[in-house]
Amino acid sequence: MQYKSQMVAKPYFIGALVLFVAQILFGLIMGLQYVVGDFLFPHIPFNVARMVHTNALIVWLLMGFMGAAYYMVPEESECELYSPKLALIMFWIFLAAAGLTVVGYLAVPYATLAKITGNDLLPTMGREFLEQPTITKIGIVVVALAFLFNLSMTFLKGRKTSITTVMLLGLWGLAIMFLFSFVNPDNLVRDKFYWWWVVHLWVEGVWELILGAILAFVLIKITGVDREVIEKWLYVIITLSLITGLIGTGHHYFWIGTPEYWQWLGSVFSALEPVPFFAMTLFAFNMVNRRRREHPNRAATLWALGTGVMSFLGAGVWGFLHTLSPVNYYTHGTQITAAHGHMAFYGAYVMVVLTIISYAMPLMRGRAANSNASQVLEMWGFWLMTISMVFITLFLTGAGILQVWLQRVSTTPMGFMATQDQVALFYWLREGTGLVFMIGLAVYLFSFFKDGKSAA
Repeated sequence: MQYKSQMVAKPYFIGALVLFVAQILFGLIMGLQYVVGDFLFPHIPFNVARMVHTNALIVWLLMGFMGAAYYMVPEESECELYSPKLALIMFWIFLAAAGLTVVGYLAVPYATLAKITGNDLLPTMGREFLEQPTITKIGIVVVALAFLFNLSMTFLKGRKTSITTVMLLGLWGLAIMFLFSFVNPDNLVRDKFYWWWVVHLWVEGVWELILGAILAFVLIKITGVDREVIEKWLYVIITLSLITGLIGTGHHYFWIGTPEYWQWLGSVFSALEPVPFFAMTLFAFNMVNRRRREHPNRAATLWALGTGVMSFLGAGVWGFLHTLSPVNYYTHGTQITAAHGHMAFYGAYVMVVLTIISYAMPLMRGRAANSNASQVLEMWGFWLMTISMVFITLFLTGAGILQVWLQRVSTTPMGFMATQDQVALFYWLREGTGLVFMIGLAVYLFSFFKDGKSAA
């Protein structure tokens, strides 16, 4: 670590990991409710568990991105952060808003929460992934603006690099796209348009820029490969991501009342979306193979390589499986979608946040890398989480294929709930592998507290 103000990233990383634990815990609760419908009812209904699970995912990833930016930008800009105090104040505001929102989900019925938080004045609630109360959304905007002001001022006064440029472009895009969450028209087709402009253009658009920038930064540090080489790869990847991701939004327009040409545009361009993720995999392995030094942080190297592979499998391969409109006609809204979502989020965004945490945390604790014993534990956590996520994805895919056949293709189609009974075995298997994932996460977290001689 070179700059004192990089330390503001530490509370963001810790906060992100705490929320990560909450996300997985509520995922396990919700997974069990698939097969034991009254588990924890009425204290934690399924819809509440699902809101907490998905909202915690989004918030902790955003917190991780913020921590990554606060760590990377001063080092890339070769100057201290514009206002470390502002960064810390915004962290506590963001964490408090997230905590109070979760308490609101758990403590009162959702309709009551909407009423007491002013949703009647500016209706924004009730949409998947955007369930946050209006007042929370306004708080997120305030935090995002302060965050971007802080980073932009640091960027303007220091060295300009491709990594910080791409990172800031992604972060500004993230903030701008979120503003569409405040647009809630009565027309359902228009509503879905704006909803996808937040959800899709985040995860298959601007977030990919953030992913590319973080991965490039870590690979420069751990491989010693020339910056110019890595930056060229970065530009290729983000160009492919933007071209395929922006027009590929059309694969969400197939069945919401839009013109049929979106079936062609959405199918063709979303079918190309695996290309940037394949390029990212080649990029990561190529840079590690060309490395000029053996970095002592072997765990961070493993996370970086894993990000390339798992993002390609989850976002690329599993995304392609059901993205063509003739296939999507049958698979839309089934467990195949859930399979893709789990591996894509884990492979692309969870793993890249854990990559920067793995690299930066030891440096913020005064060492180049954690002890060998700590790294062994961390790598056990990596393999437990990654392998269990592969099996979660496979079990959900099996459930989805059987669901499509029984409910939508069969000459004697079954009802939704009857179909759910038939695929319950896959849900039990998914729950078991979810428990293994939680064990892997616990091992990963414990590795930070494992004492031993520093690896460097």
